[in-house]
Amino acid sequence: MVNTKVSLCGIELTNPIIPASGTFGFGAEFAEIYDINVLGSFSFKGTTAEPRFGNPTPRIAETPSGMLNAVGLQNPGVDHVIAEELPMIKKIFNKPVMANVSGFSINDYVTACEKLDSQEQIGWLEVNISCPNVHGGGMSFGTSAEAAAEVTRAVKAVTKKPVIMKLTPNVTDITEIAKACEAAGADGLSLINTLTGVRISLKNRRPILANVTGGLSGPAVFPVALRCVWQVYKSVNIPIVGMGGISSAEDVIEMMMAGATAVEIGAVNLVDPYAGKKIVEDLPAVMEKYKINDLSEIIGVAHG
Repeated sequence: MVNTKVSLCGIELTNPIIPASGTFGFGAEFAEIYDINVLGSFSFKGTTAEPRFGNPTPRIAETPSGMLNAVGLQNPGVDHVIAEELPMIKKIFNKPVMANVSGFSINDYVTACEKLDSQEQIGWLEVNISCPNVHGGGMSFGTSAEAAAEVTRAVKAVTKKPVIMKLTPNVTDITEIAKACEAAGADGLSLINTLTGVRISLKNRRPILANVTGGLSGPAVFPVALRCVWQVYKSVNIPIVGMGGISSAEDVIEMMMAGATAVEIGAVNLVDPYAGKKIVEDLPAVMEKYKINDLSEIIGVAHG
């Protein structure tokens, strides 16, 4: 009998499979088609201090082996999430859930994280620092080691739950950002967020997305994500949640061998809503195939 359990920042997961924020909503639609308690956890819709309508449409463009999205963090705001969504989640999911938090200023992050920290159902705060810092010239917090550390310190000062910083791959050296977050007190790291891309309509001779640029996700980004996890694993001593193009149990094991403690599955949920369930069910047989008895023993094993 294989053991699929892993421990993420001191919280045990029955398996390492976590649907990624933005691809699983707040779980309700998926709970209608299968028991989502088979999952290790899930990261719910990116939440901000205030409600956001998001970007104008079109927001989605297909690409070979992936997709571009520019949804723009549409969400009902943290107060609504606490009042309406968390009670609903409690009815359909009996494990700790991951709260994904975004912001446009330090204060935005602090406000949302402080409110979510007091919610019993939430196991981890996944802090997305890949969003534009509109108060600082439009630069992403996640592209500057100093800014990433500043957000980490500010959030850690108002929270008791494990804080996992979600990093962007759109940087020269992701290890520099990772080390800055660790030094500022981060309990873990999620990587990677999407890669920036563009598609152009040949018919209209204009960018397909109203926002022009969007985030590339799907199988096309898996080798990039794997490289980032590999590099960061060698640079820090805190756990990594690996993501980016994972669509099978084999991908999960490969990502863990590179250094991930747990994984998030994103775009594949939009292609196949049963993907999370299937990967969880496939995992034991794939472990047996590759003579893996305990998943926690393969974390970073490819480093020798």
